[in-house]
Amino acid sequence: MKNRAWLFLVPALVLMAISAFIPLMTVINYSLHYIFAGSAPTFVGFENYAEVLQDPAFQGALVRQLVFSSLVLLVEVPLGVMVALAMPKRGPWVAVCLVLLGIPLLIPFNVVGIIARLFTQASIGVIPALCELVGYNFNVALDPIDASLTVFLIDVWHWTPLVVLLCYAGLQAIPDAYYQAAQIDGASTWQTFRYVTLPKLRPVLIIGVLLRFMDSFKIYAEPLLLTGGGPGSSTTFLSLHVARKAESYELGYAGASSIIYLFIVIVLSFIFFQLMSNIGKGEQK
Repeated sequence: MKNRAWLFLVPALVLMAISAFIPLMTVINYSLHYIFAGSAPTFVGFENYAEVLQDPAFQGALVRQLVFSSLVLLVEVPLGVMVALAMPKRGPWVAVCLVLLGIPLLIPFNVVGIIARLFTQASIGVIPALCELVGYNFNVALDPIDASLTVFLIDVWHWTPLVVLLCYAGLQAIPDAYYQAAQIDGASTWQTFRYVTLPKLRPVLIIGVLLRFMDSFKIYAEPLLLTGGGPGSSTTFLSLHVARKAESYELGYAGASSIIYLFIVIVLSFIFFQLMSNIGKGEQK
């Protein structure tokens, strides 16, 4: 009898269809209609998509999102690798480091936003008080640079530990024989990292980059609770922009922008995956 173990996957596949496929089809249906509360839906084809792509507010949110996501990858991934390399390999401090790294990951998004708001509030916050000591007027509610920088630093603090833990697990899986061979060949510290550690970390780094890139597109609660997307629209990223359109019952526009949003994430994630999977392969031939 042929292996029929795949039949056990049927409940999971049905659950996935209900939780993902049907809502996705609903959003696509919304995106093709003009829908307003209290009126009958009107089929408009791709007009909502054209409106979204020509909307300066969507274009601005998209640019801010791409800049934010790029900075997240440029800072969090190298920082995560460096911290993982600096962590002890064995001994009691390993458990201490892992627990400390896990704490930020356990804090919910909305709590992080509230903590950041308390720390950066002009009248009672610690950050404005410290900045005042060096003569800088830090005001997250009025200065777009302060607000954007604060959201970015919150993300770095919140999610770099995830990259560290992934890289640390990857480093622990590299056999010592590779390092012993590099030492016998007289390889320097940089050469050992370049030709031994980095190639062996490639699968872990691919997962880390994809996770952080896709997660960075979901940033919502932190800027909402910190500044409400302001000042102006300086911290209004794609998720916040789409949510506001849905809250204002512009469901056709919100549906079209959600599909474009999803398409951008899938395409860029695929490009990242292909680039990282092929980097260095030519040198191995």
